[in-house]
Amino acid sequence: MPIVLVLLFVFLLLALWVVLLPISLWQRYRYGRSRRMARGWLLVFNAWSLMASVAIFLAMSAIGLFWWPDSLLGAGAGLAAGALLGLLGLWLTRWEVAPQGVFYQPNAWLALLMVAIVAARIVLGFVQMAHYWQAGHAMPTHALLSGHGSLLAVAGLLLGYYLVYAWGVKWRVTRLQRLRGYGAR
Repeated sequence: MPIVLVLLFVFLLLALWVVLLPISLWQRYRYGRSRRMARGWLLVFNAWSLMASVAIFLAMSAIGLFWWPDSLLGAGAGLAAGALLGLLGLWLTRWEVAPQGVFYQPNAWLALLMVAIVAARIVLGFVQMAHYWQAGHAMPTHALLSGHGSLLAVAGLLLGYYLVYAWGVKWRVTRLQRLRGYGAR
C-alpha cells in the first residue's frame, strides 16, 4: 500500500508540473516585458548576484569536463551569444525619466525569444528522452545538441543575457539619474 501512495504522489507532482509549466512560462514573458521602476539597490544586488551566478556556472561547467567533454564549450558559447543578446536588449529597451524616478521597459520580442528558447529546450529534452526509450541507448549526436551540451548552452545564453542586461541597466540608470539631477551614487 505505501508504494501505491508514493506512485500516486509522484504522478500528482508530475501532473502539477505539466499544468503549471505553461503558466510559469507565460508569467515569465509577462514580467519580462513589463515596465519597471529602477531602484538602485535592487539593480546593484541583481548585477552582482548574476556575476556570482556566472562564476559558479563556469566553475561547475569546468568541473563537468570530467564527464561531458564539451561542457565548457557549450557554456561559453551560450554566454557569448547571451552577452550579444543582452547588448541588443539594452539597445531596444525603452527608457523614461519621470519625477518619481527612472523607468525602463525591456523589449517584448526579446522577452518572448528568451521564453521560447527555454520552452524549446524543454521540448528537445522530451524528444531526446523519447529517442532514448525507443532505441534503448543514447542517440549519437553532436555535443552541443546532446542533453548536457545544449542544457549548458541554454543556461549560458540566459545567464549571459541577464548579466549584460543587468549591468547595462545599472550603468544606464545611473547615467540618466545624474543627467537629470536625481542624485544617484
